[in-house]
Amino acid sequence: MDALLQVPVGGFRFETGTSGSCCKPRNNLDSATNRFTGFNESESKSQNNPSSTTDSTVCSDYHPVFKYINDMLLMEEESSLLEDSLALQTAERSFFDVLHDQTPPSGEQEDDVSSAGNLSSVTSLHQPTSDFTEIANSNEVSTRRYRHRYDDDEEDDLESGRRSKLPAISTVDELAEKLEEVLLVCQKNKQEEATPNKTGRAKSSSNRSKQQITDQPVDMRNLLMQCAQAVASFDQSRAAEKLKEIREHSSSHGDATQRLGYHFAEALEARITGIMTTPVSATSSRTSMVDILKAYKGFVQACPTLIMCYYAANKTIFELASKATTLHIIDFGILYGFQWPCLIQALSTREGGPPMLRVTGIELPQPGFRPSERVEETGRRLKRFCDKFNVPFEYSFIAKKWETITLDDLVINSGETTVVNCILRLQYTPDETESLNSPRDTALKLFRDINPELFVFAEINGMYNSPFFLTRFREALFHCSSLFDMFEATTSEENDCRTLAERELIIRDAMSVIACEGPERFARPETYKQWQVRILRAGFRPAKLNKQIMKEGKEIVRQRYHKDFVIDNDNHWMFQGWKGRVLYALSCWKPAKKQ
Repeated sequence: MDALLQVPVGGFRFETGTSGSCCKPRNNLDSATNRFTGFNESESKSQNNPSSTTDSTVCSDYHPVFKYINDMLLMEEESSLLEDSLALQTAERSFFDVLHDQTPPSGEQEDDVSSAGNLSSVTSLHQPTSDFTEIANSNEVSTRRYRHRYDDDEEDDLESGRRSKLPAISTVDELAEKLEEVLLVCQKNKQEEATPNKTGRAKSSSNRSKQQITDQPVDMRNLLMQCAQAVASFDQSRAAEKLKEIREHSSSHGDATQRLGYHFAEALEARITGIMTTPVSATSSRTSMVDILKAYKGFVQACPTLIMCYYAANKTIFELASKATTLHIIDFGILYGFQWPCLIQALSTREGGPPMLRVTGIELPQPGFRPSERVEETGRRLKRFCDKFNVPFEYSFIAKKWETITLDDLVINSGETTVVNCILRLQYTPDETESLNSPRDTALKLFRDINPELFVFAEINGMYNSPFFLTRFREALFHCSSLFDMFEATTSEENDCRTLAERELIIRDAMSVIACEGPERFARPETYKQWQVRILRAGFRPAKLNKQIMKEGKEIVRQRYHKDFVIDNDNHWMFQGWKGRVLYALSCWKPAKKQ
């Protein structure tokens, strides 16, 4: 030991990048860093200065202290590599078991090896493919001894994993394409497709909500209004007390009153705290396309609101295009394009053959790097239907805010029959309460500048667009109460389609109206009389609906849907409601002659 300690101070050399064994990297992992500039420069210096190489060699050969330290460091590194590798494999194994929900049987070595092989395939799929690959390859030499028995299974499982994962995306797309047949609701006007309980309430397979909430009935509307008043007056303690009481009598899977209380309480809490558990937006939806189609199927079988809007609009457009050679539909708010499959089928049976169908799909941009992803997918969906029914088809799309679109962005050819269509989407365009130059009026003026042969318009008949919170809350409460009651009467509590439809049609807009202010409040509905004033001011004149269309619509609702659904007309407006309350309004317009 004394000999080891008798080392001259000048023997320690800290020059970087020398070629001696005691000063060069200890393994391949460190050698990979020689690509960096600092190491290259040092290495070039060592080549130009042979004396440094000699000194380093002497350093490693004749000073046992350096050799001792080097050996110790190597032992520590190998030990840490072993511990890190075993810990990593243990963590990855538990994560793998969670994903696949299966535990290898004990006592069977083959199953253990297979499980480890699958584990290796999972980790192999996440290997880096950039410049770090070289570092990973050098590290593989040190860890190969701990996983050599899995190598054979790893290759097989990697290939099988790729084969099993790649078709998953195509499987979802194929399932969505199969479900697209539900969009041809024009083929389903049969008695057996009607809602089973046309005159009574929907039957539930269980009394889950009644078992959960056994207290005496309460006036949920009154509780919600008291809570909203406390929120408006910034009385935090009273608001928290009322929220607690509401939650005791509400449930997300209960009856209509319980669901109303639950979701409105969520919105009120979000307004108080400024935090939403699920952010809402007019353009984004976390629901998959398969679930959207399933919810749409269940919704149209239970409620006629969307169907009647599409039916009246498509019938009117079909009559207009009876002799057209090219039909150009400019759809503001095309969304998923659910309106057009029935029209495409009708055009395919037109006497003299179908016209050339041009569709310009316009939608608000989605957040993220692909703002036009959904509107592009809508075009591919419509293309499949046109190919199926042999209708010539051309599609273009625009994903921009509607007030920023100009006439130059649209391609309108002379001699074609042009129709502007806007169904239940204009309410998401801001009005003058947000901007001095109303984007809503700007969009309507663009509709007039297009100079279409027909403008089809439908919107929610809502009065919850007041700048004052309490007034807005009260009107939203009455409107959403009717919608929840409508679902309660036509769909069972356990139906997943009901939950999805409520989330897409009620909860999202209610959260915006109650919890948000300013630009974040994207849902801004108006009454049909307010819409009429705006449309007249933009330069349109009303066009009366065909009486035959109204007669057929009323007959469909009477035969297929609940007795409390109401459909009626007043001059050029078609109204749809529930138990006497008007919920939706549709009308057709033509450009007025400019003075």
